[in-house]
Amino acid sequence: GDPNTAQAYADAIATLYPVAYTLKFASKRELDKDYVVMPLEALWWAPNMASFTTERDKSRWLWTAMIMVPEWISGAMFEAAIAKVAAKDRPVGLDKLRLEFLFEGRCVQTLHVGRYDDEADVLAKLHDEFIPTAGLRMAGRHHEIYLSDARKVDPSKLRTILRQPVVQA
Repeated sequence: GDPNTAQAYADAIATLYPVAYTLKFASKRELDKDYVVMPLEALWWAPNMASFTTERDKSRWLWTAMIMVPEWISGAMFEAAIAKVAAKDRPVGLDKLRLEFLFEGRCVQTLHVGRYDDEADVLAKLHDEFIPTAGLRMAGRHHEIYLSDARKVDPSKLRTILRQPVVQA
């Protein structure tokens, strides 16, 4: 659903960050390996991909929100972080959280600067012009990496990587 109004999206974000920071501090404490918590990311898809470009019907959007963690974070560390977060103030979406590997393969991507609602033209050029002209076709879920914190940055200055997995046509 619409990320601006869907409670499930807000719940997902409110679940990801406490676990991500718990993992960061556990890594530093237990493994003596510190790292920066990575930016929020999301995979987006819809039955009709035109809902991202021409229709802009956010109610039809499906998503997976995520935050990348280093490869040394084990399943056991992840489960311990889940338990620790659950013991404090259990986020609503905690039971849906999972640790997975994401391999996208070959991708095309661009940096979009501006409001999220202004991405449609950039995505249309990427999907309908660049990808076919390069002899490629889309082969996976649209991927966004949010380099700016939307709570702190003016919408006209938001920086978002728009990424699309592709294969040879």
